[in-house]
Amino acid sequence: MANIISDETLEYVGILAKLDLSEEEKAGAKKDMESMLDYIDKLNELDTMGVEPMSHAFLTTNVYREDLVTNGDGHEDTLSNAPAKKDQSFAVPKTFA
Repeated sequence: MANIISDETLEYVGILAKLDLSEEEKAGAKKDMESMLDYIDKLNELDTMGVEPMSHAFLTTNVYREDLVTNGDGHEDTLSNAPAKKDQSFAVPKTFA
């Protein structure tokens, strides 16, 4: 294990995460964090020359379609249910004086 987490770092991370850990939980968390950092170091040893960066593991493409209005906006039907209307809009009581 090349990565060693100090008690101060673990305490700081606990404060940021709003965790109240017991001493036993702190020891386990410290061990877990050290193993995670060791694994990341192991990944850094890989030769990635010639590998293009990617944002997703699967090949994805955007599917575009033409934006066509098929049923209109239906404002006449909507306003037919309004108790009061004015100039093709709902009429509502004034809320500010």
